[in-house]
Amino acid sequence: ITLKEQLEKVQSLYPTVTDFEREFPSICFALATGVGKTRLMGAFISYLYVAKGMKNFFVLAPNLTIYNKLITDFTPNTPKYVFKGIAEIAANQPVIITGENYEDGIGVRKQSLFGEDEIHINIFNISKINSEVRAGNSPRIKRLHEYIGESYFEYLSSLPDLVLLMDESHRYRASAGIKAINELKPVLGLELT
Repeated sequence: ITLKEQLEKVQSLYPTVTDFEREFPSICFALATGVGKTRLMGAFISYLYVAKGMKNFFVLAPNLTIYNKLITDFTPNTPKYVFKGIAEIAANQPVIITGENYEDGIGVRKQSLFGEDEIHINIFNISKINSEVRAGNSPRIKRLHEYIGESYFEYLSSLPDLVLLMDESHRYRASAGIKAINELKPVLGLELT
């Protein structure tokens, strides 16, 4: 199904929608400060996993402070853990992949006899991607990784159920890094601002 066809489907239900403003279907939620955007991200992931069977998520932070907060809030047994009380997630703890550990191969699914049920939540920092792009380089995530035989970015873009969640998306709408993010080809973008 094309992006135009997806937009037409949304417009049939919500005629005021004029464009996704991305190269993939994306919906923006404009919320007041302090209402729980991170918890809403956890709810989105929980719903998409339980109701739709989606297992691959890419959470994008605008800066180092929010990046570190997101990693903490998605880590079990922390005070603001976003999946607290969700039985389906408690029984199947997500794998958290970050800009610091993805090169270890932690996020690459291996073939098994029983299939893979674990949720993979990738948390990355757009400001780091922007700084790498500004220097005229390809972002590190797009460089060949010998462990998997392709870049981690290529691996992610090949996933059939990758959902992109963008925290504070208004901070990087026109950044160089967001052009690279478009190439991830997620099935859905959920923006929080």
